[in-house]
Amino acid sequence: MMPGKRRVQILVPEEASTEMKKIKDSKMPGKRKMKILVPEEESTEIKKVKVSHPSHRSQPGLVLTLGQGNVGQLGLGEDIMERKKPALVTLPEMVVQVEAGGMHTVCLSQTGKIYTFGCNDEGALGRDTSAEGSESSPGLVELQEKVVQVSAGDSHTAALTEDGSVFVWGSFRDNNGVIGLLEPMKTSTIPVLLQLDTPVVKIVSGNDHLVMLTVDGDLFTCGCGEQGQLGRVPALFASRGGRRGLQRMLVPQLVPVRGRGRRSKMRFQDAFCGAYFTFAVTHEGHIYGFGLSNYHQLGTQDTEPCFSPQNLTCFKNSTKSWVGFSGGQHHTICVDSEGKAYSLGRAEYGRLGLGAGAEEKSTPTVIPELPSIVSVACGASVGYAVSSDGECQGLGALPSVLSSFLHPALHTITAHCQLGWDWSQVLVPIFWGQLGSFCSDAFVGSRVGHEVLIRRGLLA
Repeated sequence: MMPGKRRVQILVPEEASTEMKKIKDSKMPGKRKMKILVPEEESTEIKKVKVSHPSHRSQPGLVLTLGQGNVGQLGLGEDIMERKKPALVTLPEMVVQVEAGGMHTVCLSQTGKIYTFGCNDEGALGRDTSAEGSESSPGLVELQEKVVQVSAGDSHTAALTEDGSVFVWGSFRDNNGVIGLLEPMKTSTIPVLLQLDTPVVKIVSGNDHLVMLTVDGDLFTCGCGEQGQLGRVPALFASRGGRRGLQRMLVPQLVPVRGRGRRSKMRFQDAFCGAYFTFAVTHEGHIYGFGLSNYHQLGTQDTEPCFSPQNLTCFKNSTKSWVGFSGGQHHTICVDSEGKAYSLGRAEYGRLGLGAGAEEKSTPTVIPELPSIVSVACGASVGYAVSSDGECQGLGALPSVLSSFLHPALHTITAHCQLGWDWSQVLVPIFWGQLGSFCSDAFVGSRVGHEVLIRRGLLA
């Protein structure tokens, strides 16, 4: 025993256990107090930060659909197989974003709730549809968190919450069929959380792949990588992951992109998807791409797929920075900050908007006769460009009766529109001028002939 030794008092944060706040040693009286500082990041109370990105929508509106509804993707009930004119979808609240998947539709409400309708064979709706006819009407996805963005592919759906978490449901597929969602060959009919260490600020889906942009400017991808659309799986392992199996594809992993210096790391500010390819914009404004480019839809000079990110120098021709990309199956439409819309890739069926007789393009080519453009969108064989004054220009794969639409044709459309169909399935022209004006955005699905609109106010 050592009499006369002074006591030591250790002070810890208030949220710690009461037993750890004070430590007294009766055998060591008189010892001076010592304060131990605990870093804020080690606090048991972790502060959640709300994520934000320019792609997050906030303008509420009504939802209208038209086109094919054979699997309920119009949301108008099981008796409606087709609509040639837009019809109002009955929803309990206003909607800020709509995404058209391959055979399903996803609606995000202004309160952060998700409503889905359409084909649920592989769980893309994220909810129970055992009741007869429940697939063809909007139903709520049970998710406690507030959602700020959704994306949809052929058979999968993803949701981004306000704290940067990502939930997914449904399944990814490749050329041989289902590959699974988070685990090989396993689909999910309810939302499941992706395990990521960094908050995500934007999500975007191709047909069967998902791209996530983090708050740190990194890209994470998962899903099918057969055409290089993941940007991180070599061609040797692109078919179901090689020896490592499908886990290589399904577990979200970082897309490695080096900067100019050996140790520098490329940071991205935005990401976009085509059906089988991906675009990403760096903080410096450089454009990177990876995936299918068999018709030069990435802007590469050759037609080989890119299995790792490529610096797409062809996009340096614009006088301003690039603000939007959208890709179909074999073509791309993009817009710069000057309001000019460009197209590249496959030219058949008029999808480039460059007129009859146009050939495929390996570099961005200005689409003529368009006003100032703020947003672009692609379906499998169609493109759309929305002007700053709310008018929608349509160009795409049209039947012979619509041959006059090979040049961009003027269509006035509704307030906040999300377009989601393949014009190759449409047999008669749709006169959009009946619906009103001021369209602020456009998004087009890929596989089945249905479309979705969001509109402010009442129907015209």
